[in-house]
Order: sequence, then structure tokens, then C-alpha cells
Amino acid sequence: MKTIKYVLLSVFSCAILVGCGEKEEKKKEGFSYENKTKETKKVVEEDISKVVLTSNDLMQYNKTEIKVKAGKKVKLTLRHIGKLDKKVMGHNFVLLKQGVSVSEFGNKAATFANNEYIPNDTQDLIAHTKLIGAGETAVIEFDAPKPGEYDFLCSFPGHYAIMKGKFIVE
Repeated sequence: MKTIKYVLLSVFSCAILVGCGEKEEKKKEGFSYENKTKETKKVVEEDISKVVLTSNDLMQYNKTEIKVKAGKKVKLTLRHIGKLDKKVMGHNFVLLKQGVSVSEFGNKAATFANNEYIPNDTQDLIAHTKLIGAGETAVIEFDAPKPGEYDFLCSFPGHYAIMKGKFIVE
């Protein structure tokens, strides 16, 4: 009886070892098993300029200059790394069209608290994020404008004086 148990145990052990071994894949001629989605994803990622911008409780962005390529889609991520609520120290990212005055826009935006400090008349903007507070993140995608230099700012009241920079499209 013990002999039968040992024989069965040996047979099952061998079967498990053989079943778990590496199998060689047979490939058909003229057929590719490569993952095309990786290649497609890489092409799409090359057409997107990814920008990560942080803001803090000291009314600062971590960048005062952002460079992107003309004709590409821009994916901008704004992260609020501070501790204060958005009612006290809210931040956003607003990209203005060329020729728009930062101070005039900032003063106008301050009167639109009910719209997260974005004027209802958005003809002066190219893109903007929502207003965020401590620990929050906002992501937007937009097409890069024509080559040139543009201003960006935070439109929370008074922040535009410090929280601003140049958005350069090459």
C-alpha cells in the first residue's frame, strides 16, 4: 500500500513539474505577436506635451516658465501641495491669450467668486483649470496655441501678482 502511495505521489509530482515548465510558442510565418497598443500609445504620447505644475501655501508655482511645441496637445496637471483649503488659498492655472494684461485680467477675475474666479466672458483665455485646494489635483488638455509667448497666472484674488509666468510655444 505504501508503495502505491509513493508511486502515485511521484507520478503527480512529475506531472506538475512538466505542466509548469516553459512552453515554446509556435509562431505562424508572416504573423506578428508584438503588442501594437504599446507602439500606438508611444506615438500618442509623443504628440502630447506633459506639464506638471505645483502650487503651495506661499502663493507660488514651482515653475515660472513652461515650454511646449506648437501643434501638440498639452496635458497640464496642477497639484496643490499646500495644507490650506481652497476658500483660503485656492489656486488654478489660467493661460491668457497674447496681449491680455495680467493685472487687468486678475482684477476682473477677482469679482467672479461664484465662478471660481474665472470671468464669464472667456474670450481672453486659452485654457484654465478648476480652482483647487490642499491635496487636490486638476488636469486639463488643450491644443498648444501658435508659436509665441503667453502669460499664465492664478486668478484667485491677489495671487496673480506673484503666481504668474511665461508659457512659451516653440
